[in-house]
Amino acid sequence: MKKYRLILAAAVLAAGILPLHAQSGGGPGAPQFDSGMDKLFGDNQTFSAMLEVRMNNGVNPTTMSGKMSFDKGNSRFEMNMADMKGGNITPDTVAQMKSMGMDRMISISQKDKKAVYVIYPNAQAYVEVASADSDSGATNSAAKMETTELGKETVDGHPCVKNKDVITDQQGTKHEFTVWNATDLKNFPIKIEINEQGSDITQSFRNVNFSKPDASLFNPPAGCTKYDSMQEMMQAVVMKHMGGMGAPPAGQ
Repeated sequence: MKKYRLILAAAVLAAGILPLHAQSGGGPGAPQFDSGMDKLFGDNQTFSAMLEVRMNNGVNPTTMSGKMSFDKGNSRFEMNMADMKGGNITPDTVAQMKSMGMDRMISISQKDKKAVYVIYPNAQAYVEVASADSDSGATNSAAKMETTELGKETVDGHPCVKNKDVITDQQGTKHEFTVWNATDLKNFPIKIEINEQGSDITQSFRNVNFSKPDASLFNPPAGCTKYDSMQEMMQAVVMKHMGGMGAPPAGQ
């Protein structure tokens, strides 16, 4: 029964990890670029890069890293729980998630559909959820950005212009970012800092490649089962795992 409880706790933790990036302008699981945030990338609307995200809410600082692919508003982020640091993530938790096939996660945001797909490829399961902008009807093209230069700095070996970018979305809400644009990488924003809703979020990009990502990257993989909700998917994955290891004794 102890192992059964650990598995359920791990599943709950996975569900809790998913919304971590909602404050950075996107849906669950990854830093999608809704609410006009794609304007921070200027003319660099197709790229892939390694992305590290550091989040600090004053309680449980968390760092996660993975591969980011972006194509004119569509985004994909791939991560592995083993690469997470902080946030009360323990080796036992990672092991439990891996045993259920939930250690690797992919989050895909499709701009035109205003949908986010949260996928666990090793568990062959995914769920579709509405993006942050779907309820408001906001469009990134309607957003406006004002830029103020703050100075010049070197970040990770790249000469950068440090800017304050203020994006005003269709509803008139302002979002403020501190951005380091690398002058040797077509002014790509290799570092972005956000402070909203009591959390500090830093996104750092490395190994930037401006080649257009393959279109197939922005669709759920074939062979995965689609579930109607996160709860339904988590329950199915846990029950499948329990079936493989034997159900708990009756009454426990």
